[in-house]
Amino acid sequence: MINRRRAAFAAAAVATLALTTACGSSGTQSAPGTTSADNVQPAGQGTSDYGSSGGAGGYGGQAGGADAGGKTPKGAPAGKLALHQDAKLGTVVADSKGMTLYRFDKDTPDPAKSNCNGSCATTWPPVPADDAGAPAGIDKSKLGSVTRADGVKQLTIAGWPAYRYIKDTKAGDTKGQGVGGTWNALAPDGKKAGAQEPSDVSVFNHPDLGGILVDGKGRTLYRFNKDSAWPMKFGCNDACLDTWKPAKPADRSKLNGIAPKLISTVTRPDGTRQLAVDCWPVYWFTGDEQPGDINGQGKMGLWFAVSKEGKKITTTPEG
Repeated sequence: MINRRRAAFAAAAVATLALTTACGSSGTQSAPGTTSADNVQPAGQGTSDYGSSGGAGGYGGQAGGADAGGKTPKGAPAGKLALHQDAKLGTVVADSKGMTLYRFDKDTPDPAKSNCNGSCATTWPPVPADDAGAPAGIDKSKLGSVTRADGVKQLTIAGWPAYRYIKDTKAGDTKGQGVGGTWNALAPDGKKAGAQEPSDVSVFNHPDLGGILVDGKGRTLYRFNKDSAWPMKFGCNDACLDTWKPAKPADRSKLNGIAPKLISTVTRPDGTRQLAVDCWPVYWFTGDEQPGDINGQGKMGLWFAVSKEGKKITTTPEG
């Protein structure tokens, strides 16, 4: 009798161990009164990301993805978009809180259509179109919307539906870049960020001024009417340099969109070396906060952005 009881107890213990191993091997246990379905993993955990092989049909995220009603969870409003300069990707579009926005190769821009639904939209939350505004560096006409299959209006940039990535946890994160070979951070023109290597000097397509020169951090470069190219003269000195910072010299092998012959280096009276474009010393403005800002344009009628031909741009946008 005692032996039979011991055998029954042992069998029950083995069954309990087998159940625990199957349902809780990750170390996560269900709270009392819940089922295993109530304890889903964070999106992307235990499966591959959308666009790579495995898990949820290769779409990534947890099974089901959308809420019980089949709708995509509503993402936070984008607010006024921003641009930030990434060391590897160059200028990248972000929302008002600095979270990187992405595009998906399996979507289409013309006509705009999102093909990221279900579990994909859990890992890559669509950005709502309401409340989205264009910063100085994005042409307002590039912003639009597309109505998703569930009726939600999603923000588009140059026709490409915009998404956030659930694994980006702080402003400036770009963990979604290159995931599955199909996801890329958005550039201001709707193209893939990082399509070209970041440069010491490059051309930024500004919606108001056209092609303007920017430094390696995406800051607009300006020239000063009181300087002189030949003979060389520096009109910005002393207190002026608190507001207008001499741009650092550039490597001629790291240029994008400008002829190397236009790039040179000049030596200031204090011995520091400064970037020159078509022999004119150039500066960046401390009042510009992000790529695409041109708050220094036309200041005092003396400061002007520079074209890819090395000429000053005298257009001054209203406002």
